[in-house]
Amino acid sequence: MARENLNDLLAFVAVARERSFTRAAAQLGVSQSALSHSMRGLEARLGLRLLTRTTRSVATTDAGERLLRNVAPKVEEIEAELAALRAMRDKPAGTIRITAGEHAAQTILMPGLRRLLPDYPDVAVEVVIDNGLTNIVSERYDAGVRLGEQVEKDMVAVRVGPDMRMAVVGSPGYFAGRRKPRTPQELTDHRCINLRLPTRGGLYAWEFEKGDRALNVRVEGQVVINSTALILEAALDGLGLAYLPEDRVQPYLDGGRLKRVLAEWCAPFPGYHLYYTSRRQPAPAFALLVEALRYRA
Repeated sequence: MARENLNDLLAFVAVARERSFTRAAAQLGVSQSALSHSMRGLEARLGLRLLTRTTRSVATTDAGERLLRNVAPKVEEIEAELAALRAMRDKPAGTIRITAGEHAAQTILMPGLRRLLPDYPDVAVEVVIDNGLTNIVSERYDAGVRLGEQVEKDMVAVRVGPDMRMAVVGSPGYFAGRRKPRTPQELTDHRCINLRLPTRGGLYAWEFEKGDRALNVRVEGQVVINSTALILEAALDGLGLAYLPEDRVQPYLDGGRLKRVLAEWCAPFPGYHLYYTSRRQPAPAFALLVEALRYRA
């Protein structure tokens, strides 16, 4: 359909509903002369008279009534859909898909969702746990959560957590009769619980820093796990030393179920960031989520 036909049909519906060129022109935001020109053009193209005009009133002909009866409901559907889309812009609603690692989901996402979702029943969030470096564009996620140093440069990154530290810990039972390591190199004399990386299936090298010295240590042990939650359980069970986020082990350090070593070698590093494509036009629901997660020191 030619664009002028569509515009003229919309104008015809307005005139037929209002039965007045004056009111229809005001509704459409055009002049009466422009509206009359549109109606004459539509009638000329159809070869039919659609409106009967007098100095006091406007009425539809039989052909005009038939056209109004068939076209008006479709115009109303279009107007309703456009109104619904505008409401989506103004009212937070819809589903947000986020990918995050296990630790980030537990410590950042879930506390944020507990604060946000009860007040917005039309907002839904799908959290997919993936410890790999997920491509949110190709996997069709709205956003992801990663450590600040892992966020790609072409992404918008919003800080959602404080700086972090890692901790090397073991149970009192594990340390019984064993000398505690004083340097990262001495970890080779200990049983350590390895983390299997989701990308390429390799084992995570424990990272240490002290002053201007940085070391990556490949540790060995009897247990390899791809879940930090299970690594914590294994450490509590005395199966070896674990390398875990400080906040995960602090309650067990406070309670005496774990002991820490090499603390001076575990330097702070940038914490979690919510990241999303810069080409995204944030919907109200997504904007709310960003603000709910944004870190405020």
